[in-house]
Amino acid sequence: MSFGGASSVAAGAKRPFEYGRTHVVRPKGAHKATIVWLHGLGDNGASWSQLLETLPLPNIKWICPTAPTRPVAIFGGFPSTAWFDVADLSEDSPDDVEGLDSSAAHVANLLSTEPADIKLGVGGFSMGAATALYSGTCFAHGKYGNGNPYPVNLSVAVGLSGWLPCARSLKNKIESSQEAAQKASSLPLMLCHGKADDVVLYKHGERSADALKSTGFANVEFKSYSRLGHYTVPEEMDEVVKWLTASLELGSSSST
Repeated sequence: MSFGGASSVAAGAKRPFEYGRTHVVRPKGAHKATIVWLHGLGDNGASWSQLLETLPLPNIKWICPTAPTRPVAIFGGFPSTAWFDVADLSEDSPDDVEGLDSSAAHVANLLSTEPADIKLGVGGFSMGAATALYSGTCFAHGKYGNGNPYPVNLSVAVGLSGWLPCARSLKNKIESSQEAAQKASSLPLMLCHGKADDVVLYKHGERSADALKSTGFANVEFKSYSRLGHYTVPEEMDEVVKWLTASLELGSSSST
C-alpha cells in the first residue's frame, strides 16, 4: 500500500520539503509495533518495503517514506532523494540541522497517528540510518536540534551502514537533564556495519556506536560484518529480526 507525498517541516524551520510516496507494509499478525524505515541517498521507500515485507516479523507495521528530491552537496548540487544535505557520508561532515530536523519531524508525524498501545521505532540504511539515529538522540534529548519539543515516544532505533549526525554536541545535550540521561540509558539502539563498506567507511559506524555509548546510551548493540560492503545481506537482517523481537518484546519471531 502506498500514499502520495506530503509536506513536513520541523517547527521553526524555514522551508517545507516535499516528500515522495510512502509505502506501508501491514502486519500479518496482531499489530504490536510500528517502525518507520528510511532508505539511503538516491533511493526510495518502495525498495525497502519489498524487503521488509519478507521478514518474519508479523507483529510489525512498516512505514517506508520517500525522501524529498533536493540539491545534494556530495553530488555537486545535483538533485537526488535525500533526507538532508550532506557533503560527506560520515560523522565528520558539517551537519545540516535544518534538513535533519525536517526529516526527523516527518518520521515523528508518521508515528504520531499510531494507536497509543503500539510501540514505536525508527530505522534506516546509510543516510536513512543517520536520520534514524538522529531521531533517537532527539527523543532522548526531548528536543529537535532547533530546540522544539520532540513529540513521540521511541522504543527502538536501528541504523545499518550509517553514521551519527551531530555527534560533537550530543554529550552536552544528554547531560543537560536527568530525564535526557534516563531516556538515553534506556533506549535500545542497534548499529550494523560492514568492514568492506567503501561508501560509508566502517570506522564511521564504529565511531558512531562509541560516541553513543560514551554519551550515556547504555543499550547499544554494534554488529560488524567482515566482508559486507555498502548493502545488506540475509545474515544481517536475521540479526535485526532477532534484536527487534527481543527489544520490542514480541515473543518468538513467528508469533501471531
